[in-house]
Amino acid sequence: MSSTAGTRSPEEPAEARQKPRRLTELLLLVVAVAIGVGANILVDPDQLGTGDPHILVSGLVLGVGALLLHLVVRLRATYADPYVLPIVVALNGLGIAMIHRIDLTTDQSAAQSQVLWTGLAMTAAGLVLWFLKDHRVLRRITYISLVLSGLLLLLPLLPGLGVELNGARIWISVGGRTFQPGEVAKITLAVFFAGYLSTNRDLILLAGKKLGPVRLPRFRDMAPMFAAWLVAIGVLVFQRDLGSAILYFGLFLAMIYLATSRLSWIVIGLLLVAVGGFLASRVFGHVAARLDSWLNAFDPEVFNRAPGGSAQIVQGLFGLSSGGLFGQGLGQGRPDLVSYANSDMIITAFGEELGLIGLGAILMLFFLFVSRGFRAALGTRDAFGKLLAAGLSAVIVLQLFVVVGGVTRLIPLTGLTTPFMSAGGSSLLSNWIIAAIILAISHTARRPVVTGPATEADLAEVAAYEAALREAARRDEQERAERRERRRGAGRDAEERTDERTDGRTVERPAARPDTARQHAVPGDTGATEPIAAAGPGGRPVSEDGPDDDGTPTEAMSRLTDQDRRTPGGPGRTENGGAS
Repeated sequence: MSSTAGTRSPEEPAEARQKPRRLTELLLLVVAVAIGVGANILVDPDQLGTGDPHILVSGLVLGVGALLLHLVVRLRATYADPYVLPIVVALNGLGIAMIHRIDLTTDQSAAQSQVLWTGLAMTAAGLVLWFLKDHRVLRRITYISLVLSGLLLLLPLLPGLGVELNGARIWISVGGRTFQPGEVAKITLAVFFAGYLSTNRDLILLAGKKLGPVRLPRFRDMAPMFAAWLVAIGVLVFQRDLGSAILYFGLFLAMIYLATSRLSWIVIGLLLVAVGGFLASRVFGHVAARLDSWLNAFDPEVFNRAPGGSAQIVQGLFGLSSGGLFGQGLGQGRPDLVSYANSDMIITAFGEELGLIGLGAILMLFFLFVSRGFRAALGTRDAFGKLLAAGLSAVIVLQLFVVVGGVTRLIPLTGLTTPFMSAGGSSLLSNWIIAAIILAISHTARRPVVTGPATEADLAEVAAYEAALREAARRDEQERAERRERRRGAGRDAEERTDERTDGRTVERPAARPDTARQHAVPGDTGATEPIAAAGPGGRPVSEDGPDDDGTPTEAMSRLTDQDRRTPGGPGRTENGGAS
């Protein structure tokens, strides 16, 4: 019998507690679908006897889509967070119910389109989960994501393709249907920011001049921030969309703060926002009108002004106040009095019919979703995954803050939609993709880390990594020797020019002795090999904590030493769980 047969390492109890928890997810999905279908029935119980197929169709799309996504998660992301998918399904179902309720009083058919987009969004999320086996592959397209973001934001400005609705030019028309490319751009921008900041974090933190206790970043490191500021201003100017401008720039501010933990970046960003907002309010009339309707919403002249009046904001506030603590009840309010109640102002519709308690429960669902996203960011072991999960969660937070702040008159009202709930196919599609990426990252964060004897692949990978380190050191030493030789040559040329000016003729000087040659070197340079920073494959610097690229060499080395460090009785394999 092996000496390790009766030995249990300290990590094994954690392994036993680390479970996929897919059954918990399935039970919560049943509850989430029941909430959506039940709300759809309660908005008008009489429709059950009219033969209206909406309840059946929406219930099937929501239920079947949730079941298929559960199966995909079970197969491809076994250790994914069990709460993310049920929360999103519940929010989506409530949104379909409220849109259908508003359709009944306004003779619209937005609910049918929302059900169709729900099916497409769930399909897209399933495809992302199926093919995105490892979220770190997205780091390879960091700069491609930047280019793609620029193209997506330029599409609405192209003649014949872009469409202007309600004064904003943020849509394109394809096949008679409108789509908002900026909703997809927020995902590609998050990928770019995560890739750029995870690679250049040390330069942003350590490079630059120090002014007292504050280290000022170099301009080259601030260039992406200025680019993000210019993108936000460009969206505000050319597309006339205040909400998207706040979202894009806020996303970058959130991610650079998460990457550096320096409040100075937030201060710089807020200063840029203040300058850009002031200039825009002075130059562009639509921005000034939006600010006026915010500050003077109850002024009769501003209230009755068309377009750009404050009637929408005031009616939304009256709807929220009439809801009280418990609400009027589903189907009992008058959300049809508020313009765009199924999209921009859907929060006021929920507040009127569900009251403060119901609206608070909805906001709590968003809070839980975002907290699980940050939990995945804390648990994953690579810097790119941490920033990407935190950035995508910040997108949902910013979008919800802008929407709720606008309808409650905390900030100027914008055209952003409530995630997962408002009518709008492009918004629903992009937010479901965000949920899928967070699920993939949470799987990486929660899955057990397998350690044990190294395999042949591990040994080959470690050998390749060490060879890359040696090659980087050799190149660094060669470059240092060339710089010393150039300095010596420059010193000899300067002495020859001095002799020519003194004697009027060229003086042949003997070759410099080692002790005389040393005086032309940089002070403190003794010719000895200086310490070389660790470098990864291809010569890329690596931090002391190991490569934040994928952590593979570190895990491989842990397999080499695991049996000596953790199971002294002999070889074996153990697992320890990640973040719960």
